[in-house]
Amino acid sequence: MDSTYQRIKWRRYLYYPSIVAVGFLLVFQTRAFFAFTGWRWVYILFLSMTLSFCLTPIFSRIAQRFGILDFPDARKVHSTATPLLGGGAVITAFIISLIVNGIYSVAVLSILGTALVLFIIGLVDDIRDISAKLKLVIQLFCTATVIYFGVRLTVLPNQFGVVAIVGNHLLTAFWIIGITNAMNFFDGMDGLAAGMGAIISFFLGVVAFQTFQPFIGWIAVAVMGSCIGFLPYNFRLKGNASIFLGDAGSTTMGFILACVAVYGDWNIDNTLAAVISPLLIFWVLIFDMTHISVDRVVTGKVNNFRQWIDYVGKDHLHHRLEKVLGSKKKSVLLIYLINICLGTGAVVLRNARSIDAILLIIQAIIVVILITVLERRGRALVQMGTPDKSKAG
Repeated sequence: MDSTYQRIKWRRYLYYPSIVAVGFLLVFQTRAFFAFTGWRWVYILFLSMTLSFCLTPIFSRIAQRFGILDFPDARKVHSTATPLLGGGAVITAFIISLIVNGIYSVAVLSILGTALVLFIIGLVDDIRDISAKLKLVIQLFCTATVIYFGVRLTVLPNQFGVVAIVGNHLLTAFWIIGITNAMNFFDGMDGLAAGMGAIISFFLGVVAFQTFQPFIGWIAVAVMGSCIGFLPYNFRLKGNASIFLGDAGSTTMGFILACVAVYGDWNIDNTLAAVISPLLIFWVLIFDMTHISVDRVVTGKVNNFRQWIDYVGKDHLHHRLEKVLGSKKKSVLLIYLINICLGTGAVVLRNARSIDAILLIIQAIIVVILITVLERRGRALVQMGTPDKSKAG
């Protein structure tokens, strides 16, 4: 057994009991007990979490066996070749958790099927690069498929007729493809994408239960548990990640979360909350995607759509915050806190009065302004190419 595998293998007193826990959770009587007591979400959380935790070393071993590794280069933040199949453990744990619990419908099956397509394409891309144009075409196909099976936004009222139908379809496609790629772009530091996935799915689950949509809540909990089970390998307080999600994992996770947000019916007695809540939960991803797109166009780094989808750079939120804070882990933890802050606002917004909702939105705007100030400082440091003498540590 090679040393790389030894590094990822968790201590036996946690790993082997987790395998036993998976076996116990898969017993029908255990599942029936949690369902009967009304704690089904707890069962889904623990099953997805322990499955992901146990599967990650296996997928790491497979990645090493077949050379599916992320090698360091000038645009990477890691210095050693690292397995890329972490997304396989997360997605497998997620799908098994849903199937075991009978959580599926035609729309959900369409999401799972297209997510598998994206994962396979992402896996091929991790092994040998695929053009950004081809990946975008496949994302469009997957998005069109889930829209066909009922996963679509209803922002424009039906009274607008054909305009509403076309508009809602376009908005759905824009949302799903945007969030899918934003999550992929965010997979640039240890624990960032997986942690964001856990936080976003947590708040989606909370809002789903608030709006009496347990079915959506269970799906969100399955995503959250799968991400949490993976994090001990991907975000370690001491040392670097021993396995990455890979493009296959981050892209697929972004696609699933975007579809879950669309699949839910958030318009319950509060139209303002229905629109703003998902935006707040995903705001960090939206902000980063919007900011870098505008910045790259304004600075002349990209001049057309083809250049935009092909461009790869270290100008994302986490890169700039790292430059300001002087630490990758501090950058990741700060982004966690920002997302938690905005997600909390989304939850409170559900039951807020109009004036309270306005104040929460103002608070979110202030948070965005603060992020922008930090980003501007980070961009200046990146452009100077010198360390910030005022940083701690």
